[in-house]
Amino acid sequence: MQEQQLERGLKNRHVQLIAIGGAIGTGLFLGAGKSIHLTGPSILFAYMITGLICFLIMRALGELLLSNLKYHSFVDFVQDYLGNMAAFITGWTYWFCWISIAMADLTAVGLYFQYWFPSVPQWMPALIALVVLLVMNLATVKLFGELEFWFALIKIIAILALIAVGAFMIITGFTSNAGTASLTNLWSHGGMFPNGINGFILSFQMVVFAFVGIELVGLTAGETKDPEKVIPKAINSIPIRIIIFYIGALIVIMSVYPWNSINPMESPFVQVFVGLGIAAAAGIVNFVVLTSAASAGNSAIFSTSRMLYSLGKDNHAPVPFTKLDSRKVPSNALLFSTGVILLSVVLNYVMPKGVFTLITSVSTVCFIFIWGITVISHLKYRKTRPDLAKVNKFKLPLYPFSNYLILAFLAFVLVVLALAEDTRVALFVTPVWFIMLIAIYMFRQLKVNHSNKGNAA
Repeated sequence: MQEQQLERGLKNRHVQLIAIGGAIGTGLFLGAGKSIHLTGPSILFAYMITGLICFLIMRALGELLLSNLKYHSFVDFVQDYLGNMAAFITGWTYWFCWISIAMADLTAVGLYFQYWFPSVPQWMPALIALVVLLVMNLATVKLFGELEFWFALIKIIAILALIAVGAFMIITGFTSNAGTASLTNLWSHGGMFPNGINGFILSFQMVVFAFVGIELVGLTAGETKDPEKVIPKAINSIPIRIIIFYIGALIVIMSVYPWNSINPMESPFVQVFVGLGIAAAAGIVNFVVLTSAASAGNSAIFSTSRMLYSLGKDNHAPVPFTKLDSRKVPSNALLFSTGVILLSVVLNYVMPKGVFTLITSVSTVCFIFIWGITVISHLKYRKTRPDLAKVNKFKLPLYPFSNYLILAFLAFVLVVLALAEDTRVALFVTPVWFIMLIAIYMFRQLKVNHSNKGNAA
C-alpha cells in the first residue's frame, strides 16, 4: 500500500504571507505601548538585535530542511542528528508551545469581541472562533493557506497605514496634544536610553515573545510547492520585513508621540490614528487585533496537528495521528489538538488570570528551547554530513560563529526572564514539563524493550 503523504498545497504567496504573519503578533499592536514606556527609544535596538538572531535561526532551519526534502518538521532532523529522545522531547514541546499560544489567542478573540458587544460572555466568541478555524483546517491545506493569507494581509495593511499616516504627520510637522511630530522626538526626551541599560536589557523578554512563531515557515515545508525556491525566498525576506513592520512602525510611533507621552495602557496605533482625528480609530485597530489573534489561533491549530502527524510517523505518538483523510489533512491529529485547546479555553475561563500568564511565560521558554535545539542540530549536521553541506545552496552565514552567537543570545534571554518577577516562575515550572517528557519516553522505551524480549522468547 502506498504511504500517505501531506498535500503540497501551499503556494509561494501563502508561504510569504505565513512568514510575515508569524513575525507580526498582537504584541506589536497592543504590547508596543507598554514596551516603549518601559524602555524608551532603545526598544528599536532590541528589535534589531532580536530580528538578526531570528534571521540566523531561520537560515539554520532553512539549510537543514533543504538538506533533505523528506524533512517535514523539526522532529525529522532532530531525530537524525540528536537521537530519539531529543526528537520526542522537541516534538511534544513544540506541540505544547502552540497549544498555549492558541489558548492565549482564542481568549484574546473573546476579549476583543467584547469591545463591541460587552454583554457577550468571553468564552462564546472564543468557542465560535475555534470551531470556525477547525472547519477551515479540516477542509484543505490550501484553504488554511488562503485564510492565513488574508489574515496576514489585514495586519500588513494596518501597519503600512500607520507608517503612511505617521510619515505624513512627521513631514507636515503635525501638532497634537503631545507636541509636534518630528524624528527628533526619538532622542530629545532623555536620549536613546532614557531608562538606562537595565530598561534596555529587560525589554528583551517582551521583544523575543513578539517573534515567537517566526519558525512556522519551517513547519510548512512539507506542504509547500517547490520548497527549494519558496523557503529560501521566504526566509531571506525576513530582515526587510522586520525593518519595515517593526522598526518602521516603532520609529513612526515614537516620532509622532514622544516615548514618555505614550499611554502604556492603550495601543499606540489607536493613539496615532486618534491624533489625526480619525474617530473610528479604536474600532479599526480592535478589528485588526481581532483578526491578528484569529490568525495566530489558525497557525496554532495548523502547527499542533502537523507536529502530532510527524510525532506519529516517528512512533513518538499514537499511530492514528498519522492517518490522512481524503483531503490529505491529518484530521485525527487536528481533532485531538483542538480538543486540548478547547480544554485550555475552558480552564482559562474558570481559573485565575495568573495561570494564564504562567502558561504563556512557559510557552516562551519552550520556544527558546525549540530555537536552541534547531541550532544544535545544525551544528551536528555540519560536522557529521559535510557532503550534504557542500552541495546545499542555502547555507547559514558565518558558521559556526553564528551558531554560538545564537546560543549565547538565547542563554542571555533566559537570564533576563529570571530577572523579572512575573516571568521568573516560568523558569521553575518549565523543567517539570521536560522531566515529565523524559519520564514518559523512558517508560515507553522500557515497555518496548520488554515487548521485544517477550517476542524473542
